[in-house]
Amino acid sequence: MNMDAIEKLKGVRISSLDDDDDQEPVNIDKEDEDYDDYDDYDDDEEQEPATLGFVEKPKDESLLYRQCFPSKAGGVPAWLDPVNLPSGRSFMCDICGEPFQFLLQVYTPIEKENTFHRMLYVFMCLSMKCLLRDQHEQWKRHPEKPSRSVKVFRCQLSRINPFYSSEPPKYDGSDKPSGSGAALCDWCGTWKGDKLCSSCRRGRYCSEKHQSMHWRSDHKITCQQLKISSHESVCAPNHIGTSVESRKAASNTLWPEFSIIIDDESEYNTEMCEGNALTTSLISRNRIDDTMDSLLGVFQGDDDKKSWAYFQERIAKAPEQVLRYYRNTNARPIWPASSGRPSKLDIPKCSYCGGSLYCEFQILPQLLYYLGVDNEVDSLDWASIVVYACEASCEASVAYKEEYAWVQLYSPSST
Repeated sequence: MNMDAIEKLKGVRISSLDDDDDQEPVNIDKEDEDYDDYDDYDDDEEQEPATLGFVEKPKDESLLYRQCFPSKAGGVPAWLDPVNLPSGRSFMCDICGEPFQFLLQVYTPIEKENTFHRMLYVFMCLSMKCLLRDQHEQWKRHPEKPSRSVKVFRCQLSRINPFYSSEPPKYDGSDKPSGSGAALCDWCGTWKGDKLCSSCRRGRYCSEKHQSMHWRSDHKITCQQLKISSHESVCAPNHIGTSVESRKAASNTLWPEFSIIIDDESEYNTEMCEGNALTTSLISRNRIDDTMDSLLGVFQGDDDKKSWAYFQERIAKAPEQVLRYYRNTNARPIWPASSGRPSKLDIPKCSYCGGSLYCEFQILPQLLYYLGVDNEVDSLDWASIVVYACEASCEASVAYKEEYAWVQLYSPSST
């Protein structure tokens, strides 16, 4: 992400965090007493444009390193705080216990001292079975210990911090972070590798599961070589934190890596979509039409179809968008279906300050296409993932604060 893109995102929302006392409630459940028309789309009503995110293959891999504050999808995360990573069981699926896989991160600085740098990270379990079970937990209003297969972490730093220069990146290859980061898991390249291989004492892992997977892959052979070698050049990856090697991971299940570029929705219109937009689209018009038609059949009732028609109309302006970032705390996502949307009461309060959460961005199912997820019965799938974050971007004692993701699946019966 270049400097222009960062400045664009920095201007997305900076005015409504402290002075917006009459925020419109995120309330869309008709059975709730305080229900209003929050997400009933009127043909005459036009929501304000969002900031759209698109993926593209990076021209220079170094631009995705943490010192460039990238927005990116797939691959491994570029940790803003490279030392104090999520620990304990917070990086594991609450349902199956597998370590989460990195989905995407969005750089969302706010013009305040303690949020000069701010990043939101989304991780999820690879199992669709876990995601389906997650739905049952999601509808339990604020359980004491929710079991989730999708998690969001927020990290923020002031301009003066131990890890980066106070000056903006130059994006010319000369940008360097201050100091090294934590040694990462040799298999996933994502989580802290605080468990050592008992044989070579070189391999680092976040979990026994990933150690076992690496062993079956090729570490069984390289372990002996590492054991007898005394040369630093054959040291396993992720031991020097900031090098190119530190970004390598042995896992063959990581999603392909993309940079996320942004653009304003207002710059797109129907005429553009019908013309040049689909001419250069990686997703063909036939594929889009076939997908839209097939998905329409799973919705039940007029409300679902009305929501889907509105969703399709908005997405068609820029069919390759994978993310919608909202400008202020009054914004609301566009839901593919009426059923499966949360009411105001379904969204919890910030677990750190007790304040309100607001919709910050929405991840669209188009991302699955770019990540190469198979379109099979048991393949990972969603209609929308909406990320809610603390309206105040509060401080807390942990570097990575858990936020909240609401996942809407296509079939209401699955919840």
